[in-house]
Amino acid sequence: MPLPTIATPTYDLVLPSNDKKIKYRPFLVKEEKILIIALESRDSKQITDALKQVISNCVLTKGLKVDNLPIFDIEYLFLNIRSKAIGEAIEIVVTCGDDGTTTVPTTIYVDEIKVQKPEGHTNKIKLDNDYSVQMKYPSLEEFVGNNFDISNKSSETIERSVKLISKCIDMVYNEEDCWSSSDCTDEELVDWVEKLSPKDYKKMEQFLKTMPKLSHSIEVQNPNTKVTNTIVLEGLSDFFA
Repeated sequence: MPLPTIATPTYDLVLPSNDKKIKYRPFLVKEEKILIIALESRDSKQITDALKQVISNCVLTKGLKVDNLPIFDIEYLFLNIRSKAIGEAIEIVVTCGDDGTTTVPTTIYVDEIKVQKPEGHTNKIKLDNDYSVQMKYPSLEEFVGNNFDISNKSSETIERSVKLISKCIDMVYNEEDCWSSSDCTDEELVDWVEKLSPKDYKKMEQFLKTMPKLSHSIEVQNPNTKVTNTIVLEGLSDFFA
């Protein structure tokens, strides 16, 4: 006689990017194993592939393509998938900012963590001419592959910034015409970005700087100085520190 099949609970979640409701299940031991192996490798591509595989396995809504989800949707979705599998409480250790050395263990709860959308953020950018650009959010793979400080103006980071921004172009348009990025090569998009004025380029950088992010503020007291510190957690890595 075969072993019984254990039913797995399902849950609903609203994606922050488009308010679309999806259905998902917690990850299972087989998927937790995939994550552990990837994390132990410390290889960003392996970790990215593992996250995408686990999310793809756990999302039950048909037609949802993980590769097309913005990074903040993926972080929020994975956080909730993990919480239903392991628990709502996340134990982390944070460093107090007032002295920069004292660490304090604390507990945060997944249902308190939200994707924050900065006021004034928009994906439609008006350039200093007759053209506008509609942007799209970078995928997880694009973001991890280009994870850098966009304020750093070294030649290497500027080159990577140009590539990332070019991948975020959805379309260029004016009152008469519209050009879709899907009709252009990567090289053509990079070349177009490089020909922007510094002022227009900064507008497109601002799209990345202000895009929604998984963020949560906590207050902890430094046991040595008795100073209360406000600490902002952003991105998956901070929530599993």
